[in-house]
Amino acid sequence: MIRHVRFDKKKRVVDELIRRIEGGMMADGFLLPGEHQLAEEFGVSRGTLREALAELKRRNYIATQSGVGSIVTFDGMVLDQASGWAQALADTGALITTDVLRLEAVTRPDLLNRFGSDQFIALDRRRRTTDGTAVSLERSLMPAAGSLESLPRVGLIDNSLTITLAAYGYVGADGDQWIGAEPLSDEDAELLGRPVGTVFLKASRTTFDRRGRFMEYVESVLDPVHFRLHLQFGTAK
Repeated sequence: MIRHVRFDKKKRVVDELIRRIEGGMMADGFLLPGEHQLAEEFGVSRGTLREALAELKRRNYIATQSGVGSIVTFDGMVLDQASGWAQALADTGALITTDVLRLEAVTRPDLLNRFGSDQFIALDRRRRTTDGTAVSLERSLMPAAGSLESLPRVGLIDNSLTITLAAYGYVGADGDQWIGAEPLSDEDAELLGRPVGTVFLKASRTTFDRRGRFMEYVESVLDPVHFRLHLQFGTAK
């Protein structure tokens, strides 16, 4: 009976928070109140509340980070549907693994005029299919500002840059992206296990958050066998 009552309390908290999130009262990027405040509001123990938050995290409604709190990551669709090239590849049915090649603070004087700073956090990743074939490289730069400065030390949340940036208060709002095709450089060819000069898609994306802050610049090289560019024009039918 005790377990049943606790389950009912947890379900009540989960259902109500989902109602608020999906109803727009807690929008994408919203920082939830602290555990003590939420536990008092719902009349549950901290343990029950934490179980409810864990369920919301499992269902991609929120992300949690120690010292930051819980932040809404629901934007009208399951978060993973908008989480970048990894999910784009997974949507084709491919199972992938991600190798973190670099996560460190860097100085880039060449980007000072463009972004107003030369201090960044660099994250380089490689995606591979289950047979070991490397299909993409991503080199991301984030501002080495505020709590993001600790990112090389604490690492990514759930191995996701999208969730990590959201937990630190950066939720993408607008930006631009360029996509073309280029032959692989010596370095990229070695990392991808392909002949030098193999033509890959090349994407460059700059993203700013809802407060107009620069949040990410990423360059990606993508195997055209696994990635396609889709453009839509006219009135959708």
